[in-house]
Amino acid sequence: MTTPRIAIYPGSFDPLTNGHLDIIRRGAGLFDEIIVAVGDNPSKRNYWFGLEARCELVRSATHGLSNVRVVSFQGLMVEAARTLGATAILRGVRALADFDAEFRNGLANRDLSGMETLFLLADPAHIFVSSSLVKEIASNGGDVTAYVPPEAAKAITARCAEGG
Repeated sequence: MTTPRIAIYPGSFDPLTNGHLDIIRRGAGLFDEIIVAVGDNPSKRNYWFGLEARCELVRSATHGLSNVRVVSFQGLMVEAARTLGATAILRGVRALADFDAEFRNGLANRDLSGMETLFLLADPAHIFVSSSLVKEIASNGGDVTAYVPPEAAKAITARCAEGG
């Protein structure tokens, strides 16, 4: 019996973008299971959406992917990965600046857990899109529907309508 290949894809996903969704879909084709781990980082105090709302947005966008599971976590991601049975860490890389930060994190995670980090290059169509950019556009009245899944666009529109 072979050990299942389980990757954890951690992030804040505030909000989930089409770039995130692309990495999840591509990762689902490479691994037996992808665990999308939505983090709650106390140092990030400006979340647009609460932890459970972010998890639900990811669940809605990935509902057709049978080997994708969405969980929330706090604390060290490698501890969550170990608890969940992950064997690898999946990360998307858009540009050189992403690689620099992800490279350092990947080395630290390997040192802490022995787990390898695998990088998927961003689809060129999504290379400039970040959650921060989406929030900036939306907060200034711009249309973000090209950058996020429909579920996220609805949540962003509702949040902006509430004055948030």
